[in-house]
Amino acid sequence: MKVTVENKKGLNKDVKVFVDKKTMNSYMDEKYEEIKGTVNLKGFRPGKVPREILKRQFGKAIFSEVLDKVLKDTTTKALEENKIKPAGQPKLDLKTYGEDKDLEYVISVTELPKVELKSIDNLKFDEYIVKIDSTEADQRIKDIAKNQPNFKDAPNDAKASDKDLVIFDYTATVDGKTFKGGEGKNTQLTLGKDLFLKGFDKQLIGVKKDDEKIVEAVLPENFPEKDLINKVAKFNCKITSVKKPEETKIDDEFAKNLGAKDLNDLKSLITKQINDEYKNSLDRLSKNQIIKELEKFKVNEIPENLIEEEVKILSQGMSDEDAKNSRKNFEEIAKKRIKVGLILNEFGEQNKIKVTEQEIQTEIQKQIRMMPGQEKMVMDFYQKNPSAVASLRGTVYEEKIISLLKEKAKPNKKEISKNEAEKILKDSQKQELDQELKDQRKPKKKNDEKKLTENKSQSKPKKAKTITKKTKKVSKK
Repeated sequence: MKVTVENKKGLNKDVKVFVDKKTMNSYMDEKYEEIKGTVNLKGFRPGKVPREILKRQFGKAIFSEVLDKVLKDTTTKALEENKIKPAGQPKLDLKTYGEDKDLEYVISVTELPKVELKSIDNLKFDEYIVKIDSTEADQRIKDIAKNQPNFKDAPNDAKASDKDLVIFDYTATVDGKTFKGGEGKNTQLTLGKDLFLKGFDKQLIGVKKDDEKIVEAVLPENFPEKDLINKVAKFNCKITSVKKPEETKIDDEFAKNLGAKDLNDLKSLITKQINDEYKNSLDRLSKNQIIKELEKFKVNEIPENLIEEEVKILSQGMSDEDAKNSRKNFEEIAKKRIKVGLILNEFGEQNKIKVTEQEIQTEIQKQIRMMPGQEKMVMDFYQKNPSAVASLRGTVYEEKIISLLKEKAKPNKKEISKNEAEKILKDSQKQELDQELKDQRKPKKKNDEKKLTENKSQSKPKKAKTITKKTKKVSKK
């Protein structure tokens, strides 16, 4: 293989590749040997089909596969050997090719610009430490206890009411016929939560121990027996027990049931949990500060094709007129995002940051835990969508880079109270929202903007989702 690099305008290069016919023929020989043992043709023993016969029947398809492989192998090698990092997908222009011929082609590629990281260690950002008052942990524990009541057996003649625990056996039918999954033993149902089937709970209000009750309910969309979805099922319920809730005693035993050593240990764990909730939200602010610092760095030239791709993303969902009016502003946003992405990527490469398969699986498991009851759906999504896994890999890679940047940077450590943390988060959310609305410049109804602002300002730190500035995804490793 012979390679010649020709510099064009700016970051554009033409890489001319020449592969002699001897090399091409060796690729063809390998391919014919590979398929010879797999082809069965009448009149020939397996593996004994003459090459001429194979060529006559499959020659065009074989050459096409070989050409694709050679182009892939030689393109990758040509770019790597000449230390060319493409910005986007290179374009190939075939000049000469064919069976028993030399291969000549040109790779038209836009190269990523060189990035120098001279002052990366001097980045400054705020690192918040939230002091949690002991009363916060006490209140959180009380809330937990309230949501996990103890139940005691009610008198035999006591009627079940809202918040009572009803235990029952049942047999269900649809149109008088039993069905798979239509039986249950010792089924427990806390009335009022509507966790079984919609409207099921209400029909059990007033039952007593040893009562029999017919309950009707519509089978849901996710019912395993597809032909029974949205059908009305009759449940013949035999009530075996009615239990009344009683106030949960908050003591060491209660703490042990929650996995703590004792009550003091539980308070420590809860305090840490609350602190982590604030920390996660405040860490996003720190990340945004770092990104703003990186935006001040100089990158000599931003590839036009990357800018165009980013502008298209920013313009999604907009009318042609709005997109046109916003283009100049979008181009500036795109340049900032791409520049940050290039800087992060360069830092990652210099520090040999990699993402392991174990880290990817750990991140997937995190997402699964955030969606209880939908575990299979989440797992299937990533198994069937390699692009989603690639995107996840890029996110993990970026987070690892940010973490290392924080270690090397100079944090301004601030110890703050819970109230101060809430104010910082609220102000930050408003600033980010205002900036996002300004950047997008999309025509919005005043009521919509008001509603959006109100919703954001009401967010609690536990659920606080700061509007994190989107950056160009860095290359995943």
